[in-house]
Parts: sequence; C-alpha cells; structure tokens
Amino acid sequence: MPLQNRVTPMGDIVVAPERGFFTGNRGIIHDAETRTLLKRRWVSRTWLICTLYWRDARRSVMGTRSWTELFFLDEATGLAAGHRPCFLCRRVAAQAFQRGFPVDGRAAMPKAHDIDAALHAERLADGRKRLHALTSPAADLPDGAMILQDGVPHLILGSLARPWSFRGYGVPVTPLECAQLITPPSTVAVLRRGYRPQIHASAFAEWNASAGWPSCWRTPPTPA
Repeated sequence: MPLQNRVTPMGDIVVAPERGFFTGNRGIIHDAETRTLLKRRWVSRTWLICTLYWRDARRSVMGTRSWTELFFLDEATGLAAGHRPCFLCRRVAAQAFQRGFPVDGRAAMPKAHDIDAALHAERLADGRKRLHALTSPAADLPDGAMILQDGVPHLILGSLARPWSFRGYGVPVTPLECAQLITPPSTVAVLRRGYRPQIHASAFAEWNASAGWPSCWRTPPTPA
C-alpha cells in the first residue's frame, strides 16, 4: 500500500499510487515503526529536491529514523511546494539555482541557509501554504512556474496553463486573470534568470521538441 509521502504543488503530503520522478525531504517527520507521518510537516527550513538514483544507495522508505523520503511528480512540483535542489546529490542543479537566486544588495551568491530562509518565508503563512498575488499576467510567468486557478494547480509552459495531477499534466488552457501564484517568488526569479527545472514528459505532448526541454525519463521503481 502506498505511504503518505507524495507531495503536491500546494505542499501537502498525501497518499497516492504514483510515486513520481524525484524524492526529497524536510527532515524527520515520520514514525519508523508505523511508517506514518507525525503531526508536523517539517522540522527544518531545508526543504530539498533529490534524485531517485545516487551512487547505488538504497534506502528503506520511512523505515528508519533518518530523513523522511518524500516524492514529487517532477522538479517543477517540488519547486512550487517550496523545495530547492539538493547540493549533495544534485550539485550542478543546486549551483545553477543558487546563481539565479535573487540577492538583496550583495554581490556574492547566497549561502544555502540564506536561500532556505528566504524560501521558508515565501512558502508558508501561519503554517500553511502561502499563495502570492500575481504582479503581471500569468501567461508572462516563466516556464516551470505554477499557479492556482479554479482550485487546481497549473503549470505554466509556453504561456499556457496545464492542470497538474499525480499522473501528469492535462490539456493546456488559457491562464486566468484571477489566478494566484503557487511557486515562491524567489524561485520564479530563478526561473526567469534561466534555470530550467525538469518537467514531466506529459507537459510536452503538444510541445515543439526543438524547444530543448528534457523529455527522457527513467522508469521509476515500484512505489512504496
């Protein structure tokens, strides 16, 4: 039976049969004996997006008192929820994210803890997911950002909005003026500066392959 460790763009951790293509964590938030979540949904400001495959390491999901393995459909989902790339297992991506992260009044790149502090302020409000008002039309958002419209998260790609689900993305629609921004603004700034998150192949069903987006995915292991 699937565990309660699948993450939505809204940051909720739920049960779903689909695992997705990325893992990550927010610290230890589970009971290893029952393999169930505790009441808390994070214990650290360091919310990571990690690769499923790293140095042949194998873990027992939620089976030890180590970090709680969470799973995302794709990187865009993790970014929307408020996570960032891991400097250990995804160092190249993490450094690219770091280079694009906005820094107020400083020439040097931000440290990891500075990024985590900024994202923490933008992803939560009173302990729940923080939504942001759009300062420009949703269609002008960079590819990979997510909005909430009609109560459903949507991925922005090619100025259109694709509804999100654990199985992938649906038919693109026109973004609505009343939509709200899900992806933290600082992460949106990183996307504007050229960071390209890995996105589930379903989003490109009607996309021109010459755009240069990654479309190759390994078959994920059996969910747990």
